[in-house]
Amino acid sequence: MIIVIDALNKDRLAGVLDEMFRLRARVFGDRLGWEVKIVGGRERDDFDALDPAYVVGLDEEGHVVSCVRALQTTGPHMLSDVFQEILGGEPPMRSPTLWESTRFCVDTERLRRDGSTKTVSQATCELMVGSLEFARRSGITDIVTVIDPVMDRVLKRSDCAPYDYVGSTVQMGKAKALAALLDCTPERIARLRTYARITGDVFLTEDEAIALAASRESEPADDAVSYEELVAYCEDQVATAATPHDRKAADQLCHALLDDADMLKITTAKNAPRWIH
Repeated sequence: MIIVIDALNKDRLAGVLDEMFRLRARVFGDRLGWEVKIVGGRERDDFDALDPAYVVGLDEEGHVVSCVRALQTTGPHMLSDVFQEILGGEPPMRSPTLWESTRFCVDTERLRRDGSTKTVSQATCELMVGSLEFARRSGITDIVTVIDPVMDRVLKRSDCAPYDYVGSTVQMGKAKALAALLDCTPERIARLRTYARITGDVFLTEDEAIALAASRESEPADDAVSYEELVAYCEDQVATAATPHDRKAADQLCHALLDDADMLKITTAKNAPRWIH
């Protein structure tokens, strides 16, 4: 399921955007080792301040599982201002009908978990279909995209091969990067849909996306721990304290953790941790 976020609806979909920036941090910073700016677990750059459009894929539970950014080439964009090395000294391509696609990524970890209703390949193809259809209905005829060789192979394998390349392949962190050109024709979209067996509309309405995101508000966080796990952690911290000073610090930390979790009020003599008096 695809939602397009831009300057007009970004405030209503702020939670989805925040999760998208977190996914980008995990993929480009942690997994690919690109030299990107990560603050508070979120990856953003100067181009995110230019009000680009984001094509975002959600799973059935409303989690962000894929995303890509679309930016006009008539102004600042990554190929002209960051990836100049790819161009090898040649001037960047600029046109109101040529947009740049960057920061394409998929949450492979979530999609490979047990119970996921969508595979990595399905999520990738759905995002590509959404990107091309969004571009076409917005009057964009071509896309220039900075990708790595793995994504280049994905495009070719899914019958969506670039019709040309710009410049040369260069090293970027742990991976290489290259610039490819894609047309946004009905024929390309049809080939990709046929390959991925995608039928029907892939887009969510804005209201549907907001409702889906809101349904998750009462869910526990993925990294939530139970009371028993929290107690076990606290007891371990106290037990391994090497000095009286460390023991006191561990006591204070553990009391604070349980206070924050609002757990002390339900602690009884029967289940109280040994260090609580």
